[in-house]
Amino acid sequence: MSFISAMSVTSIALGVAALIIVLSVMNGFQKEVRDRMLGVIAHIEVTSAVGPLNDWERLAEQVTAHEGVAAAAPYVQGQGLLTAGSTMRGAMIKGIDPAHEPKVSDINEHLTGADLTVLEPGKFGVLLGRDLARMLRVRPGDKVAMMVPQGNMTPAGFVPRMKQFTVKGYLVSGHYEYDSSMAIVNIKDAAAVFRTGGAQGLRLRVNNMDEAPVIARELMQTLPYGIYATDWSMQNRTWFAAVQVEKRMMGIILFLIVLVGAFGLVSALVMTVKEKQADIAILRTLGASEGAIMRIFVIQGTIVGLVGVAVGVGAGLLVAENVGAIVSGIESLLGVQFLPKEIYFISSMPSDPRLSDIIPIAVFSFLLSLVATLYPSWRAARTQPAEALRYE
Repeated sequence: MSFISAMSVTSIALGVAALIIVLSVMNGFQKEVRDRMLGVIAHIEVTSAVGPLNDWERLAEQVTAHEGVAAAAPYVQGQGLLTAGSTMRGAMIKGIDPAHEPKVSDINEHLTGADLTVLEPGKFGVLLGRDLARMLRVRPGDKVAMMVPQGNMTPAGFVPRMKQFTVKGYLVSGHYEYDSSMAIVNIKDAAAVFRTGGAQGLRLRVNNMDEAPVIARELMQTLPYGIYATDWSMQNRTWFAAVQVEKRMMGIILFLIVLVGAFGLVSALVMTVKEKQADIAILRTLGASEGAIMRIFVIQGTIVGLVGVAVGVGAGLLVAENVGAIVSGIESLLGVQFLPKEIYFISSMPSDPRLSDIIPIAVFSFLLSLVATLYPSWRAARTQPAEALRYE
């Protein structure tokens, strides 16, 4: 019986630990990708749908008056084609103000070979995503031609506008979507190419990125007509929704391990009831009620579940907090690399244990263990003393 109870404790502990470790690693990857994305994009974007923001400084003062907004910077954004020789690639052209942009993003930390100060107005310099530069086969100092949809109508038909830019450096954000499609230029150069007449909107940094959706909704209530605010979670809604679905499904699948442990607990208690039938019958003849007998086995199963959950939470947190060192040790021992940096841009296994995951896991696992004790306890309470003691 002790061995079977130990196996029940081990099964529950393994299930709880596996849930905590896997969800912590998924949280770590999500946080890593989110931080890389927010190093390039803004927490909130305020966009004008009625024309350029000729007086963007005034609007910036208005939005930064909100206690949750730390800084604001203007931007111009549009789609274009970049050509170098016979190679052509589509790109997201983002015009920024080098003086204000560092206040709202960490783009400077993701540049190689240059910084934002090289984007001087009128010089038409461009910072390309590293993968985009590789596709175009260009290096710093090379020329690329930028073609935008806005153009002129001539006797020969519509002619798109084209301007030559000089590559000044690379953007290496670690996020393929941006590194393969983003081109950063000075806001005045972008306004000249796209003929926007000024800034199209503002990029905002907030004090707490998790509060960005709430702050965006609050700003919407005070912004002038035709000006909208969207937060980073809305701009990447599809990606974050997919991650949440994967995390939820992984949790459900791994919870089956805890369910197996609960079935093991049922088996252990049923065998205990079978072995102790004579003892149960004697207690009944001495006056023990059905409720008293039932409580004995409920308490036994509760202790097994409680110990299993406690051991699982402890082991899961211990591994989750040190998963990077554990994976590094396994890589050194086996001579392999699970996350090649040149492919994933992450050299170590990230982990982010959260109470919002750990507490529900512990509570549901304990409740499942508690429910598993009810049937064996009920069977024990229904033991008939005469039948159990007939052959004693």
